[in-house]
Amino acid sequence: MINVDDLIRDLEVIREQSPLIHNITNYVVMNNTANALLAIGASPVMAHAKEEVADMVTIASALVLNIGTLDAAWVESMRIAGRTAKEKSIPVVLDPVGVGATAYRSEVCKQLIAECKPAIIRGNASEIMALLDTQAQTKGVDSTNTSEAALNSAQILAVQTRAVVVISGETDYITDGTTVETVKNGHPMMAKVTGMGCTATAIVGAFSAVNKNCLEAATHAMAVMSITGEIAAAVSKGNGSLQAHFLDTLFNLDETMIRKQIRL
Repeated sequence: MINVDDLIRDLEVIREQSPLIHNITNYVVMNNTANALLAIGASPVMAHAKEEVADMVTIASALVLNIGTLDAAWVESMRIAGRTAKEKSIPVVLDPVGVGATAYRSEVCKQLIAECKPAIIRGNASEIMALLDTQAQTKGVDSTNTSEAALNSAQILAVQTRAVVVISGETDYITDGTTVETVKNGHPMMAKVTGMGCTATAIVGAFSAVNKNCLEAATHAMAVMSITGEIAAAVSKGNGSLQAHFLDTLFNLDETMIRKQIRL
């Protein structure tokens, strides 16, 4: 089970060290992702030109690959950055947005996993199931399955890829194939804000930059993400104000708030 003291320690280290998180992500979420990383204390960079990604990832502490708005040139940049990160032992976090919706997305994810060897893969239930079963389909970028339904797939995928697999949902599941951690915080309104999953992946990247134990890092990240969303939703009138309250809460999140709110 998650150790709250260790979670708080990781959050403090992020704020002290401000690790550089290199994101090759999608147009929809760039601003949200960068602001969330700044709010938690990390330093974001959004760089996708193939001419510079190898140099950029070399000075980063983690690499986040997000396939939300696919483009052949960006895929090539992801492959270059991912291979470089692997060579430099820099953790790679993969967000397989919408995998299973099209054959192209599924093929790209297969290629990135094979070449870049992500340390952590985070997706919704349908995405995780589609990574394991190429016949499974998703509804665009939305999940059509519960996180519980995807747990077995996540465990098998973790063993096959040697990555920690994270399923986001009403309950978040995090597994290395053997151990399963759960986070039960969060709020349904979070699903009404575009890119919340992508934000979660970026925060996972920040925690993986300061904690080499990927199971711990991913669990701590999902706990922080879910606690922040839950607190922010309580003072939000809708999904518009939730976005602002989420960033403010993440910026101000402290030990007292975490200990009071966390549900495992």
